[in-house]
Amino acid sequence: MNSGYSISLHRLIEEFGFEEIYVPDRNIAITNPEVNRPGLALAGFFELFEPSRIQIVGRAEHRYLSGLTAADRARTISSFMKTKVAAVIITTGLEIFEDFITSAKENGVPLLRSKEKTSPLMAALIASLNLHLAPRITRHGVLVEVYGEGLLLLGDSGVGKSETAIELVKRGHRLIADDAVEIKRASAKTLVGSAPEIIRHYVELRGIGIVDVRRLFGMGAVNNAEKIDLVINLEHWVQGKLYDRLGLDEQKINILGIELPCITIPVKPGRNLAIILEIAAMNNRLKKMGYNTAEEFSKKLMRQLETQDKEE
Repeated sequence: MNSGYSISLHRLIEEFGFEEIYVPDRNIAITNPEVNRPGLALAGFFELFEPSRIQIVGRAEHRYLSGLTAADRARTISSFMKTKVAAVIITTGLEIFEDFITSAKENGVPLLRSKEKTSPLMAALIASLNLHLAPRITRHGVLVEVYGEGLLLLGDSGVGKSETAIELVKRGHRLIADDAVEIKRASAKTLVGSAPEIIRHYVELRGIGIVDVRRLFGMGAVNNAEKIDLVINLEHWVQGKLYDRLGLDEQKINILGIELPCITIPVKPGRNLAIILEIAAMNNRLKKMGYNTAEEFSKKLMRQLETQDKEE
C-alpha cells in the first residue's frame, strides 16, 4: 500500500541505529508503512507478496533457513531477494548468511541488522512508518498542549491565537506550532500535529516580530508534536449572536476523515482566553473520563422542574 508519501532509508537507519551490512543507496525511498515477516515467501509462496514492504527476518525465519541444505538455502534466498524488496532487516543480532549478502549486492537490496528482538522492533518500526507516511494537511492555526490535551486553535488572522499561545506558555503549558500546523493521520482514531521545521518553536507577535519560544522560556515550553484532542474556533464576538451557554450542543469537525470535538469561543476585550482554554482542556479530559458537566446539570435541572410540578 503506497501512502503517497515517502521517507528515506537513511532516516530510518539513523532513527533505529541499524547496522548497515549492505546499502546501495541510503536515500532509497520507503513508501509502504506496512512491515512483513517473509516466512511464506521463503517457503516459496509469493502470492499476495508485496515487495514494497520492509522485510523482517527473525529467529523463526533464521531457524528455517538454517535447516536447509547449503544449495537449497542459496536458492531460497536468491528467489526471495530477486523480488527486490524495499529492505531486509535481520533482528536479534543474528548471524547473517553469506547468501543474503551476495544476493543483496546482486539485486541492489538494502541489508540491515538490529540487536532488538523481532516483535518490539516491528511494533516500533510500524508506528514510526505510520507517522512518517501518514496522510497529512496543513492548516492555518496554533497548536498548544494544555494539561496534556492537544488544543488546535483556529480562527481569522488577528483574532489573538498567537498571543493566547504565549500566555499559555507563560502559565506552564507548551507550544507545538504557530501559524501553520502540519496535521498527520497517525491511525484510524488519532491526528498528530507538528510545525514545519523552518518555523518550529517560533511565534509571530504583531508589533514585536518573531519570538523564539524555546530560547525565551526554555525547552519545557515547547514540544515537537502532539496528538490533537480538541479543536477550538476563536471568532470575534458578534453582538446578538446566540452562543452555546450550557455546552449541550456538541459540535464535531472532520479532519482527514476523523471526527474531533469542536467548540467556538467568542473573543472580545476583557476575556481571559488563556484561562478559558485551560478550562476547556480540563473539561474535555473530564468528558473523556465519562463525566459530562452539561448533561449532569441538565438532568439536575429537569429533576428540579419535575419536583416543582408535582408540588404545584
